[in-house]
Amino acid sequence: EGVMTITLNRPEAKNAVNLAMAEGLAAAIIELDSNDDIRVAILTGSNNTFCSGMDLRAFVSGEVPYISSSRSFTA
Repeated sequence: EGVMTITLNRPEAKNAVNLAMAEGLAAAIIELDSNDDIRVAILTGSNNTFCSGMDLRAFVSGEVPYISSSRSFTA
């Protein structure tokens, strides 16, 4: 109880971050920040890979995994 697990799950791309993953990660962090019942989050990756970084194939095609938000997070 009180634990959130966030799993990066794009094994076909070694969990490289594209826009969809960045949006999902941002949504999970917003949930973590807004839910007082969640005390800790574990960030992990699927298929024995954490994250290979930004998805360069998506980047070359014009996709940027950047989430713009005016929301500030507190520690």
